[in-house]
Amino acid sequence: MRLEQGTIRYRERGSGPTIVFIHGLLVHGGLWRKVVPELERDFRCVVPDLPLGSHDLPLNPDADRSPPGIARLIADFVAALELQDVTLVGNDTGGALSQMVIANHPERIGRLVLTPCDAYENFLPPAFRPLQWLAHVPGALTALVQPARLAAIRRSPLGYGVLTVRPIDAAVTESYVRPFLRDRGVRRDTVAFLRKISPRDTLAAADHFAEFDRPVLIAWAPKDRFFKLKYAERMLDAFPNARLEKVEDALTFVSEDQPERLAELIAAFVREPAPAATAAP
Repeated sequence: MRLEQGTIRYRERGSGPTIVFIHGLLVHGGLWRKVVPELERDFRCVVPDLPLGSHDLPLNPDADRSPPGIARLIADFVAALELQDVTLVGNDTGGALSQMVIANHPERIGRLVLTPCDAYENFLPPAFRPLQWLAHVPGALTALVQPARLAAIRRSPLGYGVLTVRPIDAAVTESYVRPFLRDRGVRRDTVAFLRKISPRDTLAAADHFAEFDRPVLIAWAPKDRFFKLKYAERMLDAFPNARLEKVEDALTFVSEDQPERLAELIAAFVREPAPAATAAP
């Protein structure tokens, strides 16, 4: 899909009500590869590869790479596909971006699903803030990622090992780090995004939660060490039409640890009749 900001690659499977899946930093749409097959029989599943470090095609040099800018890119992508009444599903950094979409570009979004993700002042979580600091030092982020050429490093707590209960297939994690290591333009996009991250943006999005009266599903891993359950409970109270479902035996990447459970929750959620619109006084 050619957009003003650049070209976005995406996967599309199935037909029916549309679900758009939003991933986070240093992964691509393959994060959802176990969930989409569970849903494609009854739903149109659209999975973009966003410019967050594991994408193949760098953005145009003048593109806005800030989190609000990427949220606008998501909204432009949805509009370019002429999608309506979309269920937006976000994880990790993608959950923060999804919050910015419903705050600033809610027109085509009919439902929201948030799995463990950044929210409020927790953007980035303290454990990941060194990534942001290193982004301000030329070459430092590249040096940090270089050891991830080794599968053992990617599997360890220094890599993706802290985000799942079960190890992710080595070929998948290799596909996550390869674009960053190979392409200067991808590194430019990633560094620019990291430098612009600020909890001001997630807090500003949260100011609009009460205005989003469409259904919200918060599917959270209560044992997640980075995105604590308290943030899910806080969002539950803030959205006027939300519910919280706990996904046990999972960490941040619930789509890896519990894909069937997550797919069941999403399918049931999308099939529910939308609440009737409130008449204006």
